[in-house]
Formats: sequence, C-alpha cells, structure tokens
Amino acid sequence: MSLTIRRARPDEAGLVLSLVRELAEYEKLLHEVEATEADIDVALFGDNPRLFCEIAAWDNEPAGFAVWFINFSTFSGRSGIYLEDLFVRPAQRGKGIGKALLADLARQCVANGWSRLQWSVLDWNTPSIEFYKSLGAVLMDEWTVCRIGRPALAALAQGSR
Repeated sequence: MSLTIRRARPDEAGLVLSLVRELAEYEKLLHEVEATEADIDVALFGDNPRLFCEIAAWDNEPAGFAVWFINFSTFSGRSGIYLEDLFVRPAQRGKGIGKALLADLARQCVANGWSRLQWSVLDWNTPSIEFYKSLGAVLMDEWTVCRIGRPALAALAQGSR
C-alpha cells in the first residue's frame, strides 16, 4: 500500500470537480455546488492560475485532495496558504491521507517562507475538528466568517445596499 501526493494535472478537472461534489455531499451542501468542469479547468490550469490542487492517491487511485490558494497576512507581512477544501474519500480514511495532505501544504509554506496555513471547518464536524486540533491547529473562535453572495453581491456592487 502506498500513498502519493502530487499536483493535479490539466486533464483532471473532472476528477477535481467530482471530489468537490463528494465533499459537498458529505457537508450536506451539494445543492450549493455551481462549479462546472470548465470552471475548475480555468481556475486550476488557465493563464495565471490562482487556485491549486494536490491529489492524494492510495495505490494509484485518487483518495482525496486539497484545494488551496495563496493569501496574505498584513500582520505578518507574508503570504500563506488558505485551504479551501480538504477531503479524503470515506473508504480511505484512517490511513493518514488527510495528515499527509496538510503536511505537504505545511512544507510548501515553510519552503516559500510563508507565515501560515489557514482554513475553516464546519462547527458540527467534530471528527475533523478533533483531527485538526491533534495536529496543533488553533480554532479561532473569536472570529466569524463573513460572506456576501448572490444576489447581495450584485446589490452591493451597484451601491444599492
């Protein structure tokens, strides 16, 4: 049994989207997935991509992924990684795949002199929260995630809010 982690390849937008959909189903948010394979392809492999994806394979079969982008901390004055999605297929859990994906991202941060690896977790996802804490993650309970989505985004852009 072997685990490999590698950057997603240009012919894998469909695989990435399928993993996004599996994650959304686990999070009971499948109804919110609007992305298409073309959207994922452009985001990951278009000119000047700003989104990145690591694929974890167990015995050469896709087992999970980490989708991330570079963010910036004005407090540290350095970039970091914001982990948008981390997912390991249920049949592959318990093999260290999630930890290996996070360790790979941590190595990228260290190698690039970036100051942090950051992500959000749903408050009901106790298994993931406990897993993250076991790795040294600090839950930032004093922070609340904010989001403006459609149609409020369009209204704000037009100055009608």
